[in-house]
Amino acid sequence: MILRSICRKCSRPLAEDEDVANMKSPINELYKKKRHTCPHCGEKQKEMEFQKPTSFREGKVELTTEEVRQRLEMMSDDDAAKMKIKGGRPEWFILTILPVPPVTVRPSITLETGERSEDDLTHKLVDVVRINERLRKNLEIGAPDFIIADIWELLQYHVSTLMSNEISTLPPARHRSGRALKTLMQRLGKKEGRFRGNLSGKRVNFSARTVISPDPYISINEIGVPMEIAKELTVPIKVNKNNIDELKKIILNGSDTHPGANYVIRQDGIRKKVTSENKKDIVEEINAGYIVERHLMDGDITIMNRQPSLHRMSMMAHKARIMPFRTIRLNLAVTIPYNADFDGDEMNLHVPQTEEAQTEAQMLMLVEKNIRSPRYGRPIIACKHDHITGSYLLTKDDTRFTAAEAAKMLFLIGIEDYPIKDEYSGKELLSYILPKDLNVEIKTSTGEYLPEYEYAVIKNGALKRGVIDDNALGEKKAKLIDVIERTYGPDTAAKFIDNSTRLALETITNHGFSIAISDLDLSTHAKNKIESVISEYHSTANKMIKDYRAGKLEKTSGLSSETTLENKILQMGGMVTNEASEIISKDMPMNSVVTMAITGARGSFVNITQMCGLVGQESLEGERISRGYVNRTLSHFEQGDMSLTPKGFVSNNYRKGLHPFEFFFDAMNSRENLMDKSLHTRHSGYMERRLINALQDLRVEYDGTVRDSKNHIIQFVAGEDGIDPAKSDAGEVSMEMAARL
Repeated sequence: MILRSICRKCSRPLAEDEDVANMKSPINELYKKKRHTCPHCGEKQKEMEFQKPTSFREGKVELTTEEVRQRLEMMSDDDAAKMKIKGGRPEWFILTILPVPPVTVRPSITLETGERSEDDLTHKLVDVVRINERLRKNLEIGAPDFIIADIWELLQYHVSTLMSNEISTLPPARHRSGRALKTLMQRLGKKEGRFRGNLSGKRVNFSARTVISPDPYISINEIGVPMEIAKELTVPIKVNKNNIDELKKIILNGSDTHPGANYVIRQDGIRKKVTSENKKDIVEEINAGYIVERHLMDGDITIMNRQPSLHRMSMMAHKARIMPFRTIRLNLAVTIPYNADFDGDEMNLHVPQTEEAQTEAQMLMLVEKNIRSPRYGRPIIACKHDHITGSYLLTKDDTRFTAAEAAKMLFLIGIEDYPIKDEYSGKELLSYILPKDLNVEIKTSTGEYLPEYEYAVIKNGALKRGVIDDNALGEKKAKLIDVIERTYGPDTAAKFIDNSTRLALETITNHGFSIAISDLDLSTHAKNKIESVISEYHSTANKMIKDYRAGKLEKTSGLSSETTLENKILQMGGMVTNEASEIISKDMPMNSVVTMAITGARGSFVNITQMCGLVGQESLEGERISRGYVNRTLSHFEQGDMSLTPKGFVSNNYRKGLHPFEFFFDAMNSRENLMDKSLHTRHSGYMERRLINALQDLRVEYDGTVRDSKNHIIQFVAGEDGIDPAKSDAGEVSMEMAARL
């Protein structure tokens, strides 16, 4: 681009000085303009062509490297500045001296056989030196030009492949074994390169990884760490006069079942491994100033992470709790932000090494500090599944406990001071874990189906009426957790989550909760009603198809008659499913399946309808199924048949079983969902990475502005409204906050 922008004789820009000064990007604009004569010396210009990777042709003559460099050398500093060439002289693009990286960049290794193996870069540099030496000798003996040209080209090849061994027009340089060498560019780029592989993300010490399993009885702020891991990961403690006795005791007591220490570090930096043989000597030796690397113990701050880390709650701080066995134990309520389940997921555990890191993790990253999501400003660490069912069963009007049962349940959550009675209601037990001056009214999800439970009313810390369900405790809603966190702070909210989940699980365990096929039984009357709805749909659809064929179907504006027909049939299919759903919800008794659906614990009436009513219309890409054979979905149907069954309407349910055709259409729909899920995961991962790259150096300064690493202001008010959603009420700001802003 520079060669095409400057004169071939005087190396001045191919435009008047004032024109160059007015250009936004002189090299780009001059490159596109193609002036035929130089305005400064009048020299006629020739067509310049770049041939990848390193040749330049002017007219029909190939320019040598020296000629190119001479032209660039002739450019004045003023012209270079006018053309906005920054960071050095233009001729520096052509190397006359090749910098050789030091051996630390290209270390040689000794193989098991004892022979030395050199790094790829060293191999490449050897090629450059060898060919350069050959060129020097040939020049000295006055070899013919064509030999010099060949060696020159070979030297250029070696230098090019030293820079990058993936140049499209060049064959890659290979190892004796035939493997392509990894040179400078390959070390830096891509996922495994220096930036992404070794700087942004890297393997680190003091980290562990294992499978996770559930433990509903540890706090959300805790993590169950296997003893095996605790003995491998250490925390450095500096010895002083206050802790020396305690550290000596730890070193001496270290055993298979007790925490000890792995190393001590003397003041001069020498590390000593602690073994059962030498621990007595080490205890005698340690003094103020030594560092003891002790095993992980209960209460130590650790950082947990589950990949893919897509938002900031994918990495949170937990307090260690050393436990037997070999899995990391996690509270159920914390699985939501980590998006974790227990079907074999693994998680990473990191132990911060400095006091500053430990303090920061505890103050900013502790689970209780991240109860509220920065995405929607509502609790993301909340109850799920059995917690919701248990809370509903606990707070129902007719739930009663004997004094013994109540004592056991309250003792479980650490409440020992309560009035003694013969009988307790579930509402009373829940009230013991609520803050004493809490007043709130919550619209319940159960209220949609059971009007007597429409509102849960809490007055002065006592649940007066209604039930506690998904709206009060569930993720994204959690009105009760939300109010407690906002009013009483994160520590009270964390304690409430711990206690309410334990109470709920104890309730559901004692109550007994299981599902039988008979939970999906419908009365004959309901079955007949659903059958008649389906047959009515069939006859209406057939009538519409008849009208369409006769050209009598009323068209929707802007749509063809076929599209109108398809849309109407699809719409009616949805209405049939809804009708069946209503019939079922009126007919089914309050059993386990219905309890889960109405409280919002798991599933909905749509799932129940598919299990015991009908599956409904299967769709692909939002339309009735139409792909398959020519003019029909399967070879079993007539060509051009537009009725319901050939187009994927499933009138059976899962309990009764599907017809083979229906099963096939259902599998098509399921496969589409499966494909969508895997594609979306990939896309969202890539988008996340792009966002992180774009925003990684932005920070909110103390004056409320958002700035980048150069201290340029990106936003005058963070988020353009100054609200931190993680400290807001569902993104809304309180009056006090507004006044401060």
